[in-house]
Amino acid sequence: FAELHAAVPGLPVASSRVLPGIVLRRDFAAYCPADGELRAVLVTEPLRPALTAPGVEFVVDSEGQYQASLRWIATRTEALMKHLQSNNVKLLLSSVKQEEVVIYYAKLYGVSVVECLSSEEMALISEITGVSPYAPFGDNMGREITETAVATFCQPLLLVSKRCVHIGFTSACAFQPHCLILCGPVDGVNEQHAAALQEAFTMLQQLFKTVDQ
Repeated sequence: FAELHAAVPGLPVASSRVLPGIVLRRDFAAYCPADGELRAVLVTEPLRPALTAPGVEFVVDSEGQYQASLRWIATRTEALMKHLQSNNVKLLLSSVKQEEVVIYYAKLYGVSVVECLSSEEMALISEITGVSPYAPFGDNMGREITETAVATFCQPLLLVSKRCVHIGFTSACAFQPHCLILCGPVDGVNEQHAAALQEAFTMLQQLFKTVDQ
């Protein structure tokens, strides 16, 4: 329930509504409008490639080596974004904050980015779509990307002064998510309404639970 409702203070209760899909309460790090269905991937690691393996010290002896390292990082990041583009990936959903070089090449190759998603939001998206996070690096970076979800729409949503991301996914199961936008004059009213609704849904779950005979 926490991931499927958003409280919006400063509006009358009558402005409350139900939206198809899910609402992520953060703004796009990069937004590239796309028409029709689009493919999305989940990632749980930075997409800026590391120069060394974990626990290995990397020593730069000169300014030239440092600049060469930055060029290698930029080239590898661009190659990854080209790979996403060639697999028709238009949306990147990340549980970590991505580096500026990643955002730059995402914009260049038409990939929208939403970052800093919570573990609960990532788990919900995985449950809806049936896909696991994509691991981009390693020997198989050039392989076809199969860990993709299909989004029917992905667009900005303004809730008073808060910029959010509104996404509709093609569900891999019977669960068709909708998000409840709860409006009220102050936070306290919204919290009361949210608590009452959650209790009502819990009661309905208990009412319709299968009873083992």
